[in-house]
Amino acid sequence: GLLVSFGFLIIAMTVHEFAHGFLAYKLGDSTAKYSGRLTLNPLAHIDPLGTIIIPLLLFITTRGQFVFGAAKPIPINYLALRNPKKDIIWIGASGPLANFALAIVFSLFFRVAAEEPIINFICQGMIYVNVVLGVFNLIPIPPLDGSRILMGLLPEKIGLRYCQLEPYGFFIIVALIGLGLFDLVVLPSVRVILGLLGVLA
Repeated sequence: GLLVSFGFLIIAMTVHEFAHGFLAYKLGDSTAKYSGRLTLNPLAHIDPLGTIIIPLLLFITTRGQFVFGAAKPIPINYLALRNPKKDIIWIGASGPLANFALAIVFSLFFRVAAEEPIINFICQGMIYVNVVLGVFNLIPIPPLDGSRILMGLLPEKIGLRYCQLEPYGFFIIVALIGLGLFDLVVLPSVRVILGLLGVLA
């Protein structure tokens, strides 16, 4: 179970990070390209803590019910972007959108090959992991993608103050998960999207 879930997660995170880097490159910033991150090779995106240790701990503590992780963030030089204030919104949104697009592709496979148990299992796993990753990353707490979107929408002074939360973001997210953020916000949103995709609803 762990290895399969981990495999799904690695694919979803690789596509997610590639989308950030690719869009940043298209909008004028080549940092991701020159740091070797504009690739679909998962090895370029693995972070020992976020990609291996955290998913392993979550899998053990939730007895296989939940696995989540984070890849190495894509380096972005906002000053190189053509329109930093607007571009940050699109770059932030590109990762979750790539995950939702992948979930849609697998939901189409799922409908076509619902009779094949192995394909059915792979499709369901990929859909679920991509939807969870997409929804979770839209939470507006730095360093999650939702914070990038919010930063682009906020007035500049407030946005800069808000981004100073980033060093504490991980602890805030862990505390909110402990307080039930996952059950109250993420899971209901995931169920709605899965329902729209006609899978696992």
